[in-house]
Amino acid sequence: MKKIIWITITAVFVTSCHSQNNDEQPWKAVVKVVNESGKPMEGTDVTIGYYVQPPEGQTIATSSTKGKTDANGSFSATGKTRSTDLFLGAGKDGYYRSHYDYELGLPMTYDPAKWNIEKTLVLKKIGRPAAMYAKHILQLKIPEFNKAIGFDLMIGDWVGPYGKGVNADLLFTQHHTNPQSGYPITLSFPNSGDGIQEFALQESDKGSGLRSGHEAPSDGYQATIAQTVMTNPNRNFYFRVRTKLDENGKIVSARYGKIYGDLAQFTYYYNPTPNDRNIEFDPKQNLLGGLKSFESVSAP
Repeated sequence: MKKIIWITITAVFVTSCHSQNNDEQPWKAVVKVVNESGKPMEGTDVTIGYYVQPPEGQTIATSSTKGKTDANGSFSATGKTRSTDLFLGAGKDGYYRSHYDYELGLPMTYDPAKWNIEKTLVLKKIGRPAAMYAKHILQLKIPEFNKAIGFDLMIGDWVGPYGKGVNADLLFTQHHTNPQSGYPITLSFPNSGDGIQEFALQESDKGSGLRSGHEAPSDGYQATIAQTVMTNPNRNFYFRVRTKLDENGKIVSARYGKIYGDLAQFTYYYNPTPNDRNIEFDPKQNLLGGLKSFESVSAP
């Protein structure tokens, strides 16, 4: 029998021309949209996307069902598809868009319970997107072992003589001990009052256009942090740098930012305005020029 091979991002489907009854399975999705206070949002645009059989000559094709939430903040839709996934998205003017990717599984292993999904999406209000220094570090290459090397966030490079940086905002130390245990990294700071604190993403944050909070915390920073595993993309941080203290140890001036990722591969956002804890980045106003394509930052 002639077979059609349908390739998507996540799976390969092999279907027979005589088995059309098993090709498509029914699904139902209920999407509820709330704001950060948990209040239902009426009139929010919702899109439910899914893979469909691509036309000849293409490997991937998608379609979608669209609508608006009701007074309870809900939108529901049903359909039939051979897709392994549903892509839920919600957006409204004045808010960061949110999405969630849901794995249905292979149609040949159809599970009615799994193919009925209810998901709440949280929309965060757009506050004050600002011009910042932002850069994606694909792989941090610390120039020297067992020495604290300064990194200038406004230049996006190591301080001299290792790079073009002038002010050391972050101090990275890569410890060369036993190669079998890896080369752990320690992050420290040059100024009293500088520091970093790790934060965990909530499930609702992961699909939001703004994954972090709107502002960096005013306190709770620690002077050092270590990483023993070379890559852990689930780590995220707020930081405070260029801190100036008065004679009583009170902060007179400081600058704030955030890091998505770990100490070996990350994206940083640095607000240059003293004492402004706003960390909503405007991707159209990156103050760090001359970036390569893999260093550019397109999301807040």
